[in-house]
Amino acid sequence: MKKKVVSVLLSAAMVATLLAGCGGAGGSTAASSSAPAASEAAPAASEAAPAASEAAPAASEAASTEAVAAGAHAGDEDKLTGTEFEGLKANDAYNFAVVVKSFQSTYWQAAIKGMDMAADELGVTYNAQGPNSESDIADQVNMLNSAITGGPAGIGLAACDTTSVLDSLQDAKDANVPVVCFDTGVADAPDGSVVATVATDNTQAGEVAAEHMYEAVKDVIANAEGQVRIGEVNQDATALNIQQRGLGFINKMIELVKADGKTVAVTGNEFYVNAAEGADGEEASADVIIEVAVPAQTTVELCTTEASTILSKEDCIAIFGSNQTSAEGLLAANSNLNLLGSDAAAGDVIGVGFDAGSVIKGAISDGTMYGAVTQSPLMMGYYMIYALTKAANGESVTDLPTDGYWYNAENMNDAEIAPNLYD
Repeated sequence: MKKKVVSVLLSAAMVATLLAGCGGAGGSTAASSSAPAASEAAPAASEAAPAASEAAPAASEAASTEAVAAGAHAGDEDKLTGTEFEGLKANDAYNFAVVVKSFQSTYWQAAIKGMDMAADELGVTYNAQGPNSESDIADQVNMLNSAITGGPAGIGLAACDTTSVLDSLQDAKDANVPVVCFDTGVADAPDGSVVATVATDNTQAGEVAAEHMYEAVKDVIANAEGQVRIGEVNQDATALNIQQRGLGFINKMIELVKADGKTVAVTGNEFYVNAAEGADGEEASADVIIEVAVPAQTTVELCTTEASTILSKEDCIAIFGSNQTSAEGLLAANSNLNLLGSDAAAGDVIGVGFDAGSVIKGAISDGTMYGAVTQSPLMMGYYMIYALTKAANGESVTDLPTDGYWYNAENMNDAEIAPNLYD
């Protein structure tokens, strides 16, 4: 029964993903806002070009993000208290440009909802656009360059590839257009080109995933008579936030394994192998192998292939998917292999995800997936608009890191967690 339920959910998710990936001939997806009230925010997606059905969210997904917005309003009335944005007002009816990674996952629709909330409160507007896929790096750079040419009051940017936007960021600085990065920072941005970054502390979030996974498998590792394997499917090795998240997971897992007297080796993707800290064993002799896979493109189908390769190895005891797409890939792979579960002692492979969405939530609810770490894309979008407004006012802005939070079947309906679990 568990396998059947997950398969049904995955089928629905893949249909949505395929629709998202089949955007218009121009290869881009756009959404715009005219500062709608929160209750009217859903049109931010439906006004997209191409239509919302091509941008990823179906009507039911828009309704779900509406519920997220309602939950955020209901449980977070003091969200500005204690921040640098408390009491902030816009000096003008600013219009901002926002370039997201894509509308491929519902994560970005939750972020749009947060932007709508902030725009309504401040009396500003914004135009949001993003490529069909997070792998369409050149398309996103073209969108960013067009936005700079348009001379907006500011630009919000979630970069697909942090090295590809460096020249554009310099152009924005030269044009006196303030840029606020959100979701992911750009570590090598030209000095002064990014006024602030609003993003999850991705190192911390990856560590949270490792800590909870290790609790589930530490006895299996301690009692293993041979080598065991922990997999990680990262959506890419180029975006700073995913690099930090993946390394947060890897380095914390290395620390935990070694603290219990075992040796560990990291294999797979070259970036993560070279950047990992503390690995002390050769692959052939290590007690624990952490195998890191990165798909050629960020799609559920390619993540499924990578996950299947790792899960099919007899020594695999656990696997981590570093974002919504890769976590759904783990579940798609499992629909054929039927290995994931929540009881490592009974031989289940422990699956841990990241972000949310109906597929991941359903798998956690029925015990297929052990748990996941959620960000708050809604609040990142919200704070990003506030940061842009403050910068447009001519005031200095500082970075705003946000935490990642563990959720599982026991706490996913709690008031502090549920508003961030978009569908």
